[in-house]
Amino acid sequence: MSRAEQLDVKETQAELREAYERGRKDERASRKRHPIFMTFTFIAAICGVALLALAAANGSFTRGGDVADQSLQAAVTKAEPQVRDAADKAGQSLRDAGQAAKAKATGAPS
Repeated sequence: MSRAEQLDVKETQAELREAYERGRKDERASRKRHPIFMTFTFIAAICGVALLALAAANGSFTRGGDVADQSLQAAVTKAEPQVRDAADKAGQSLRDAGQAAKAKATGAPS
């Protein structure tokens, strides 16, 4: 190959690489991923792996599911009174704020 042909081949290869990179960038830009959706996808994948691990450790999916259900039930049992108390406090705060707003609107002392 002559020197001119070698330069032409190199130039063509450079142009092809540049076109390839532009195509990759364009394709990547057309498939933007939403970060919240990706977060939920990873969480679901982690939960799936955890359930598979439970099934493997307990010998079956039924027993693995029972273990997961018992763990979730224990968490619900512990959290329920705290959530209920927080909801009651929030409701009372809203009632107090409503009464204060009414008193302010009517000009009565609170």
